[in-house]
Amino acid sequence: MADTLSLPKAELMARAHERMQTALDVPERCTREKLALTCRILFEGGHDSGLAGQITARAEKPDTFYTQRFGLGFDEITASSLVHVDHDLNVVSGDGMPNPANRFHTWIYRARPDVNCIIHTHPFHVSTLSMLEVPLLVSHMDLCPLFDDCAFLAEWPGVPVGNEEGELISEALGDRRAILLAHHGLLVTGRTVEEACVLALLMERAARMQLTAMAAGTVKPISDVLGREAHDWISTPRRNAASFDYHARRALRRHPDCLD
Repeated sequence: MADTLSLPKAELMARAHERMQTALDVPERCTREKLALTCRILFEGGHDSGLAGQITARAEKPDTFYTQRFGLGFDEITASSLVHVDHDLNVVSGDGMPNPANRFHTWIYRARPDVNCIIHTHPFHVSTLSMLEVPLLVSHMDLCPLFDDCAFLAEWPGVPVGNEEGELISEALGDRRAILLAHHGLLVTGRTVEEACVLALLMERAARMQLTAMAAGTVKPISDVLGREAHDWISTPRRNAASFDYHARRALRRHPDCLD
């Protein structure tokens, strides 16, 4: 006989979160492996744009991070091909050089000690939406991890290789996890690589849904209370890890060389 039919929603949600801690089994991977997988996952998710875009994660050594080697596409990145750089973009270890636009990542890492991974890409639908100079609209349950958590930079500051752009983007992001950059693309952050990867995939889906909905009519808002509830329900470390592992399994079937 069912014994949960009279329980309040808050208790049911708490029980579900507790169960996820043990029922959702995810493999342990090092930062380099997760970063390489993220490159392949985002490639499959339409985030590739030639050599544009950077994916970084804090390294074990303070004030340093891992990133892809400039000159390689997201579909070519392996765990061993990543470069380890300091906040001045000097190479600590690895071959080649980082993308010079990684400079604005330094500004975000310095301003946000809670951030351990940054993803900046130019996916098709986000880039298209950015040309309209309108913020991202979150009006569907699946997109609620971005609810009240996506900033908007309405003016394009130009190629982000200077300190001015780093300061501007960092300030516009504030304490949120994501930002839509007008005439540019997206930037998402995460306490973990898994969180940032899942948010990046979600933001491109959100932009695609918004453009489709705008073509059909006017996007209607959702309740602030329910939007925040869904934000917190979906945005948990264990759920992010499980979602990332699903996308990693898919990517590895097409990119078995990723974890060299």
